[in-house]
Amino acid sequence: MNIIEMRDITVAYDNHVVIPGISLNVRRNEFLAISGPNGGGKTTLLRVMLRLLHPNSGTVTYFNAQGHPDRKLAIGYLPQKSNIDTHFPITVGQVVRSGQLHSPFSKRKEEDKLRFEEIVELMGIGDYLNRSIGALSGGQLQRTLLGRALISSPELVVLDEPLSYVDSKFEHQIYSIMERVARMSTIVLVSHQMSVISGMATRHVIVDRGLHDCTSHHHGTRTCDDTFQS
Repeated sequence: MNIIEMRDITVAYDNHVVIPGISLNVRRNEFLAISGPNGGGKTTLLRVMLRLLHPNSGTVTYFNAQGHPDRKLAIGYLPQKSNIDTHFPITVGQVVRSGQLHSPFSKRKEEDKLRFEEIVELMGIGDYLNRSIGALSGGQLQRTLLGRALISSPELVVLDEPLSYVDSKFEHQIYSIMERVARMSTIVLVSHQMSVISGMATRHVIVDRGLHDCTSHHHGTRTCDDTFQS
């Protein structure tokens, strides 16, 4: 059963085609890994998937748990650090709590508080909850944004380069977190560092001015890297 269907998506800027008619289904409860070179269209595809960017042509359809088309979808999104305005006057705690604003628990204060405390401990951000995001290191900001993406236990978790800026200790913790999240949510993850993630994912596609689904090559004579280079 699909949670998202993308049909014939084309995105172009000033007659420069970034995404040339890509179709992609995201299946409910799968762990989809997306890789590809810089400028290949990965982040653009994610932005279309999240309806943050309107494609020049094509459609994006969300589906509820019953398999019916729906206007909305509960999504937790970790953007790239470069898309964050670190000069905005907001604290770490406020950023994480903002992920609860539209959660189904938003009217249950005690549950919200307990979930917030759980996420703060999981991300290891308790020592700087009152610090402005502009005063954070890259790794601290990444932990904060990941906490915001996960706090509402969304149906779909979309992570754009989650390993950027984090130290090796927290990188391994992210792998553990992803294993837990994958048991409850659908995951779409973009990363250049696929050695561990590709083994965790149930499907791996490469976006490079087009789309290559590598899953069928895992036990064949061609690998995902072979597909990418061709």
